[in-house]
Amino acid sequence: MTRQARIDALLNDAVGNSGLPNLVAVIGDRDSTLYEGAAGPRSLGSAGAFTPDTVLWLASMSKTLTATAAMQQVEQGKLSLDAPAQEIVPEIGQLQVLEGFDAAGQPQLRAPRRAITLRHLLTHTAGQSYDFSSADIQRYLEATGTPSIFSCENRALTTPLLFDPGEAWAYGIGIDWAGKMVERQSGKSLGQYLREDLFDPLGMTSTSFKLSATQRAHLAGMHARDPDGALAPMTFEVKQDPEFEMGGGGLYSTARDYLRFMRMILNRGTLDGVRILREDTVALMSRDHCPGLDCGRIVAQAPTLSHHVDFFPGQRSGWGLSFMINDEPIPGGRAAGSLSWAGICNTYFWIDPTRNMSAMIATQMLPFFDPKMISTLQAFESAVYED
Repeated sequence: MTRQARIDALLNDAVGNSGLPNLVAVIGDRDSTLYEGAAGPRSLGSAGAFTPDTVLWLASMSKTLTATAAMQQVEQGKLSLDAPAQEIVPEIGQLQVLEGFDAAGQPQLRAPRRAITLRHLLTHTAGQSYDFSSADIQRYLEATGTPSIFSCENRALTTPLLFDPGEAWAYGIGIDWAGKMVERQSGKSLGQYLREDLFDPLGMTSTSFKLSATQRAHLAGMHARDPDGALAPMTFEVKQDPEFEMGGGGLYSTARDYLRFMRMILNRGTLDGVRILREDTVALMSRDHCPGLDCGRIVAQAPTLSHHVDFFPGQRSGWGLSFMINDEPIPGGRAAGSLSWAGICNTYFWIDPTRNMSAMIATQMLPFFDPKMISTLQAFESAVYED
């Protein structure tokens, strides 16, 4: 059976028999697209089909794109990985470390022992977290009336640190701050910068924060699984008139577009004759910057948004400049040192430089790390590498 037929069957079976609303998958190497396919409707109950050019909410798969913009500016000498970020965005220097709550439920804060840097922001070692993965941040939001990051209000960026920068790993909002740094140094909004310096050069014609009429006509619906496992459509859309464009999770795109970005990384910074990053910059982004820390595991605090997350049980994972990096090869799958991450609506990708392979599989469904989706991801990965 050919790869096309094998994966077509896998997607159709997962949608037909595994309780997933829809699926799209793409595979590419340095030279070309090797596979694209999809199964199911754009939304349960709708007539439109899910296709490789259906528009998806990338959620945290936005992070690698914003990090790429930041690294372009590092190359240009406009940003530094290790200078205090407050030299560019003074507001970040006002963040304090949360030490607990007093008897009245008010947060107890202190100054951090060192300044946050861009390297901290890109590696999730700045001390920041999301409310869905930290009970303390949830409590802080409730005690202070601070909005969630999904509000796209500037006040959402003022949540405290859970530890001093550089001392631990916690998945959080750091790349939203990195996006602010890109804006300050470029003089452009993040969306404009990404369009002019990344998306247009790469031919990513369907990727943006703000949905155009054409994108909206191809937009996938979002779904939610209830505690009994049943799926139903839900209403969700990233703020279209935000106070800030959420570089850590606000982009919409297509699987076809995102594959062009992954293939650029595989090609060490270039695609179809267009150079986006220097080769040494891609090598730097692909290196583990968190020795001694075990990264990528998330203990979820909001079951409607996410299950607990552990991609490689029993293995340590490191973190590059916006990518998770597996220390060991995955049996039947990606090589050690591959780059990967995901988005909260069950979108997943990996880039395997050793075996010259990149792949993405996605649906649009909450909560994240859905067990049936993870089983499908694992079966897809095996099928990608099957001879």
